[in-house]
Amino acid sequence: MGLIDDLKGKAKGLIHGNEQAIKDGINKAGDFVDTKTGGKYAGHVDKIQNGASKLVDKNGTPDQAPASEQAPPVNPVPPVNPVPPVDKAP
Repeated sequence: MGLIDDLKGKAKGLIHGNEQAIKDGINKAGDFVDTKTGGKYAGHVDKIQNGASKLVDKNGTPDQAPASEQAPPVNPVPPVNPVPPVDKAP
């Protein structure tokens, strides 16, 4: 399942920081369907809009600032080698 996991990771990366824009697109698409069908399927469209918005919330990180506003990660301290190298002179 490497391909599926890779696609999931890429999708989450695209969602992160763009949550509101994606939700706005979901709402516009639902409104478009409602206008084209005369509201005949409005209940179904609303359920799909709510589910898609929840999916965006679940896979994005709405509690964090977008990546452009976050501080870059701090480089970790390299591990210290507790055992000195052994000199193997013949």
